[in-house]
Amino acid sequence: MLRQLTLTALAAAGFASLAAPAVAQDTVYVPLLTYRTGPFAGSGIHIANGMRDYLEMLNQRDGGIGGAKIIIEECETGYDTKKGVECYESTKGKNPVLYNPYSTGITLQLIPKAAVDKVPVLSMAYGLSASADGNNFPWVFNPPVTYWDGASVFIRHVLQAEGGNIKGKTIGLIHLDAPFGKEPIPVLEALAKEYGFNLKLYPVPAAQMQNQGSVWLSIRRDRVDWIYNQGWGAMNPTAVKEAVKNGFPINKLVGVWWAGGDDDARAGEAGAKGYKTLNFHNTGAQFPVMQDILKHVFDKNLSQAKREQVGENLYNRGVYNSMLIAEAVRTAQRLTGKKAVNGADVRRGLEALNITEARLKEIGMEGFAAPVKVTCADHNGHNKVFVSQWDGTKYVKASDWIEPLKNIVRPLIEQAAKEYVSKDAGWPKRTEACDAPA
Repeated sequence: MLRQLTLTALAAAGFASLAAPAVAQDTVYVPLLTYRTGPFAGSGIHIANGMRDYLEMLNQRDGGIGGAKIIIEECETGYDTKKGVECYESTKGKNPVLYNPYSTGITLQLIPKAAVDKVPVLSMAYGLSASADGNNFPWVFNPPVTYWDGASVFIRHVLQAEGGNIKGKTIGLIHLDAPFGKEPIPVLEALAKEYGFNLKLYPVPAAQMQNQGSVWLSIRRDRVDWIYNQGWGAMNPTAVKEAVKNGFPINKLVGVWWAGGDDDARAGEAGAKGYKTLNFHNTGAQFPVMQDILKHVFDKNLSQAKREQVGENLYNRGVYNSMLIAEAVRTAQRLTGKKAVNGADVRRGLEALNITEARLKEIGMEGFAAPVKVTCADHNGHNKVFVSQWDGTKYVKASDWIEPLKNIVRPLIEQAAKEYVSKDAGWPKRTEACDAPA
């Protein structure tokens, strides 16, 4: 009997070894730091759904990326920095290819960890603007545009609307009183000196996001001409409602791209028609990529989103974010010849990222977004942005693509990057040289 059991065990082991190559599969592990709960969930849920659904679509349609299945794992942060760091620590041992903190506060905590753990941080159009400097932040990437670029595009839009002269105008920044909200302040201060406008700051504490009455009384008292909204989560619909309530010209309230949720505008009801937000991708579900998500994800009941949310601004933002992830992984595979790439490989992929018009068409995103290119020295690209406007039911493109004021923004970024890293003698700067950004 013992002999029979031994033979059976050996046979089973033999069959297992023969079967192993058939079931073994190259994988890439993509942790998603998301927040479906808490005061920022109203925005975070749509982002999380878009990110997950694009990656799931690649798994269902293509079997993953370049022959490697994508292992998707969400970790709930509640937009809390401490929880975000805990998510990082609990997942970094699983060979992640990169991290998406989805919070400027969490990003700031992960920046020094990235070089130690050899896992890049992708803070897509958020985080620390200075980290666009690849020489000083070799493991952090924030394409396609920084908050400083966005603020400069806002001022360019105001200049165009005001006939090229804004000297003496009062421009306000209503912002979340947190690292994210404070990001545009340095460049707005520089632009105020350049163009002669008066800058007023209106911080909104996280605990008062839905109680902005006193802030808007101050805006009325100061007779503000234009307002830039650097808000997120529950702050945004409240700002739109208060603008309507206080009779502020809604077409002169312009949000950063994170203040452009469909629910943000809906909160103002009919009075919100004309509200503006900056954007770097289009809305709508007519693009082939969205149709593939509907076919391969929604039709298989694999999404947590509602079908009608596909095409909304923040859902599409999540899709765009995961497109950058996938293209960085694909580039890393091409450079290394490996399917199961790791974080160091994907860092190389991010530094060689070059998503052309032709590539956008190949992946079903023709007309959805503009090309984006990242280099060794420039981890952002400072790409063009356009103004979206709420037409009462949806966001529509309301301007041409607008170049950031690179001649002002880039020197500020390089100076800020040097100051940031100089505070830490052991800062992990790049060891190899980069050419100057084009």
